[in-house]
Amino acid sequence: MRELWEGVRRRAHGPGEVTADLIRLVGAICIPIAAIGWGPLGGVSLAFATGGMVIPRALRVRPALDIAFGIVTLIAVWSSVTDLYVTVKWWDLPVHAVLNGLVAAIGYLMLVHFRIVADAATLPRPRLSTAVVTTALGFTFGVFWEMFEWFGKNFIDDAIYVGYTDSIGDLLWGGIGSLVAGLAMPWLAARPGERATDPAAEPGAGAGSRSGRDLNRG
Repeated sequence: MRELWEGVRRRAHGPGEVTADLIRLVGAICIPIAAIGWGPLGGVSLAFATGGMVIPRALRVRPALDIAFGIVTLIAVWSSVTDLYVTVKWWDLPVHAVLNGLVAAIGYLMLVHFRIVADAATLPRPRLSTAVVTTALGFTFGVFWEMFEWFGKNFIDDAIYVGYTDSIGDLLWGGIGSLVAGLAMPWLAARPGERATDPAAEPGAGAGSRSGRDLNRG
């Protein structure tokens, strides 16, 4: 945990990390805006999202992944707060696919960091193993999200849209996004500034994954 805290409080290096921190700052500014304009639930949603956006910084993932996670998270939450999912029916699916994939990728790197799952580079089929675990994480996140939506509709705000077809579609597209993230893990897990195919590439600092070349085996 100390290493994660050091990752959070360290100074940003390079334009990528600075950009990621600016996106987190935007998230923090959005909290009172959402609370005032869309009610307490909107503020809570932005606060929860902004808190989650700190995790990639703690894990010291590559800036591109950090930036993508922050932008997509804000888009997803604001889409919910402004009811964009209701007014634009198809918008829900691509957001679920991309967000689920990014969350699954961050979740995978976190589990490897804490040695809860094996480092894929030590397994016979590293790329297949990474894809399976990341996809499973994405489906798990999707299930909990649908449960949260059900809870929100029944106990917080009945305007939240929940339905069987909607839930199955969300889970399907979220799973597809997570599978893509798992297959892309050699690039996502590479250390900032190094190519995923570099034989000397180490895991993203703090993330605990091996080089993209190792993950490409199998």
